[in-house]
Amino acid sequence: MRRWRHRLLVLGTAAAATLAAAGPPPPAATPDTRRSSLLDMQPATQALQRDDGLNPGWLWLKGGEQDFQRDCVRCHTPASLHGVAPRYPAWDEVLGKPLTLQGRIQQCRVRHLKAAPLAAESDALLGLETWVAHTSRGQPIAPPADARLQAWRQRGEALFHQPLGQLGLSCAQCHDQRAGGRLAGSVIPQGHPTGYPLYRLEWQGMGSLQRRLRNCMTGVRAEPFAPGSEEYTALETWLMHRAAGMPLETPAVRP
Repeated sequence: MRRWRHRLLVLGTAAAATLAAAGPPPPAATPDTRRSSLLDMQPATQALQRDDGLNPGWLWLKGGEQDFQRDCVRCHTPASLHGVAPRYPAWDEVLGKPLTLQGRIQQCRVRHLKAAPLAAESDALLGLETWVAHTSRGQPIAPPADARLQAWRQRGEALFHQPLGQLGLSCAQCHDQRAGGRLAGSVIPQGHPTGYPLYRLEWQGMGSLQRRLRNCMTGVRAEPFAPGSEEYTALETWLMHRAAGMPLETPAVRP
């Protein structure tokens, strides 16, 4: 009996020493509380997005597909576009600055097709951007690991936290601090750019992320940045970094 007690004591001491050497258990992973704005929408709006036969953004998507087949297939195939949209904004070597996906489409037209850029917020431009983004639907947002983008991310983050307009509100005050609350009866979303271009019932049409940012700025009674400005590019660079890992939904539907 004493021999067994001695063995148990030795085993217990050895186990305690092993646990002490291993140190405390690692902390539990912080849960990802980010959520798509889709989850904050009414069931009828969610149903519009989830049913490709009902989603009104498909009208723009199909137009973009036709334009792609006419102009872009000389350089690209639909399969080559898979995974492209989640990596924008990305650095452009010629311009020496990042380009949004929309900006890349415009540069492709100018450099390779020798054509004029499409009008901002035009159906043609939104259609092409929707088509390209849709080919990566369901894939996680994956900003490039490019050190040259860091300054742009930081600039965008600063703008995200900067109070603007006569109301003195920042993006972060609504979409970080008050996300999940209500404004005029509607849920305040976290504001992730997972579905752009998207169809907005209020607009009765498609719109880009820049259009939505302009709406927010006018909502706080601020002067919007110039269309296509570096400020919008910086904000988009930060927002895509903030949403890294979340799946693309293009074309999304919102109220």
